Amino acid sequence: MTSPSPAGADLVALALYLDDVLEGGLRGPLNADLIAGGRSNLTYFLTDGHTRWVLRRPPLGHVLDRAHDMGREARVMSALAATPVPVPHIVTTCADPDVLGAPFFVMEHVEGQVLRTDSDFKTLSPEAAQLIAEDFIDVLAALHQLLPADVGLTDFGRPEGFATRQVRLWARQRENSWVRDVPGMTELGAALAEEVPSPATASIIHGDYRLDNMVLSLADQRVAAVLDWELATVGDPLMDLGLAYVYWIGWAGMDGNVVGGTPGMIPGFFNGQELVDRYRTVTGFGVERFDWYVAFAFFKVAVLLEGIHCRYTQGLTVGEGFDEIGQMVPELIERGCDALGGSLFANRA
Repeated sequence: MTSPSPAGADLVALALYLDDVLEGGLRGPLNADLIAGGRSNLTYFLTDGHTRWVLRRPPLGHVLDRAHDMGREARVMSALAATPVPVPHIVTTCADPDVLGAPFFVMEHVEGQVLRTDSDFKTLSPEAAQLIAEDFIDVLAALHQLLPADVGLTDFGRPEGFATRQVRLWARQRENSWVRDVPGMTELGAALAEEVPSPATASIIHGDYRLDNMVLSLADQRVAAVLDWELATVGDPLMDLGLAYVYWIGWAGMDGNVVGGTPGMIPGFFNGQELVDRYRTVTGFGVERFDWYVAFAFFKVAVLLEGIHCRYTQGLTVGEGFDEIGQMVPELIERGCDALGGSLFANRA
């Protein structure tokens, strides 16, 4: 007998769909569990008692334009399947909203562990932490060195003017989620728009590259699969590096952080300078004006969290921890302003 359906995943409709599209159909009753930890798209473990899969779908209710694109996420993961960038195999995609109320896709379940908190990071030896940190950057470098045409993603983005459009996009996303005034938020967006760098190259970028968006194989200290590709495109690779920096060490000393840990403060993991130096060495790319990229990353994360706060105020979130998300936004904006003012380490090349 199928278990009760979690919010957003009607198991009766889903079982009928999967039984039709899977080779051999389902082998037993379908069960699903919402995976804790996600604050954006909803992710569920699925099983028929014999095989495990993962389901991804947009959040319930209010969503940010282009931030929850299931088809885009599935396409880029399929394109990367034969590259050095490890991704799960896509089992099926469904664009028909009549099945679950929104588009979704199902992918293979990759064995491994997701590390989210400082407590998780501290379970690793310094030696293991260093190896994971190295692979974290090496996978990002491998992604950025792929040619979009070689993997069928020539039309996946418009790299010319990408950074300028990104600033406009996230300023617009902030307007779409406006439920309160946040000091400095509008001003930071305007300051970023006035100082947009000109990138030296264009790459396939992840859009949300951080340690808790990947499955790790702790047995051999490597990245087993990179997840959450819904923001991927072709654009400025330093956008990825700036965001990775914020998620790596940008939360340091922040009260009320409910988003994730700070691996850059844990023994064995790279600190902020080492993270950027590793990337620069492996890729050969320059990291000019890195302060701007970090400031933009703070702004982007603040807008994302403000969108989640907006959904929380409307009663449209699923899971725990959403009541504290909004408290982080003002400090993220403050740190973004500080970064744009040149407060980061001297890493320009």
